[in-house]
Amino acid sequence: MPNEATLLLGLDGVSVMRVERLEDGTRRVHLATAEETARACPECGAFAWKVKGAARTRPRDLPYGERGLVLLWHKRRWWCREPTCPRKSFTESVAQIPAGARITARLRQAAGRRVRDAGSTVIQAARDLHLSWPTVMGAFRISAREVVDAPLPEVKVLGVDETRRGRTKWEQ
Repeated sequence: MPNEATLLLGLDGVSVMRVERLEDGTRRVHLATAEETARACPECGAFAWKVKGAARTRPRDLPYGERGLVLLWHKRRWWCREPTCPRKSFTESVAQIPAGARITARLRQAAGRRVRDAGSTVIQAARDLHLSWPTVMGAFRISAREVVDAPLPEVKVLGVDETRRGRTKWEQ
């Protein structure tokens, strides 16, 4: 059962260990991996059992409040137990924070939707979310592709027998 702070953060795959207030009023949120699948090797899929070490990352997320949040993810580095696997070690990753990501998936999606749906420019979305222009542009391209690649709704064409009293609408 996740704690209340984890529910409030709403970032799938991680749990809140503790929150501290920094001198400038910003809150630092310490995260731990909550998903068991994060210890599966990304190359071969074997579940690791031996910890190699620890790593800390600072992924950026959606703004929260006036001062915002600073995320600090304490994750583990694992040894891959599969002898034939070319990857000998790896760090934990979850869907919301993929390996090597500097921003969360939901921040990237929000940036793309802000341009696609809210009519914001790429530059303005980048300023508002404290992201770079190329990051927001890439997020917008992915977001726009979702709309462009979506199937078109089916349109039913009415025949003469299906119109009112057998007449086409232009004859009425």
